[in-house]
Amino acid sequence: MSRVATFSLQNIVVSSMQQSQQKLAVSQNQLATGKKAPDFASLGAGAIPSLAAHSLLARQEAQATVRSQINTKMSIQDSAMNDITATATDLKNQLLTVIGTGQSDGLQATIEGAFQQFRWAINMNDGGEALFGGSQTDSDPFAPQTFDALATTDEADAFRNDQVKVSGHVADGVDMRFGVLASDIGTDIFKAFKTLAQAGSIGRTPTEEQKSAIESAITQIDKGLDRLQGINAENGRKMAQLEELDARAGARTVLMQDIIGHHEEADLSQVAIDISQRKTILEASYSVFSQLSKLGLINYLN
Repeated sequence: MSRVATFSLQNIVVSSMQQSQQKLAVSQNQLATGKKAPDFASLGAGAIPSLAAHSLLARQEAQATVRSQINTKMSIQDSAMNDITATATDLKNQLLTVIGTGQSDGLQATIEGAFQQFRWAINMNDGGEALFGGSQTDSDPFAPQTFDALATTDEADAFRNDQVKVSGHVADGVDMRFGVLASDIGTDIFKAFKTLAQAGSIGRTPTEEQKSAIESAITQIDKGLDRLQGINAENGRKMAQLEELDARAGARTVLMQDIIGHHEEADLSQVAIDISQRKTILEASYSVFSQLSKLGLINYLN
């Protein structure tokens, strides 16, 4: 004997409606967030490569921060060394003029002014930390404050920096040791200023002893400039290396972002199509359920 199994049919339709509602909710959430899934667990097989890409990207961002900090420090050091180079070169030219002409009018003021410029540059700081002090960043690495004090100041007392140079992890497998010390760039130029200070105040015409001191100071400045040029060149080479590492990291970042996007980002055009189709299916389920709800034995007998 045949019977109308409306209860069973209703259960089937209700189950279909629930599935359609869930699928529509997923599509609507994708449209709202732009993501395929709300968490990594819901990504399925795509979770592993996506997590790996996130890990690599985070590591690269940390390394980029280190590179930026190092580059900032070296850029300021480069500027300070250029200032010292310009100051020492100008002073050397003034001293050569005096040797050539035998006239030194205004030279003493020039020497003392050059010393103050040298002292300012070598004691330059970044955010309150001395740039050329090694690990001794809380005090000026070059101690003498006045030109007159140089005559009785020993080299060991003039420089307060230590010999520590720090390293930074700038890329996978790459640790960069960096840092310029005040004693490295300033010792010979300090000796030149000390030589001039010990010569006494130079008037309009230098004495023979003062001419000899000026010649010695020129030789010391030349030596200091040669050393400074080499250190500055090495500093520039490391800055160029950081720039190259940044470029490579940028390319890898784009790759990692592409991988993450492929596994996590929803295709919004496809999502829109899915929403339209799933709404249609759900509406059809509602219609069937409504018809089954009204179905009775009288309908069957008729």
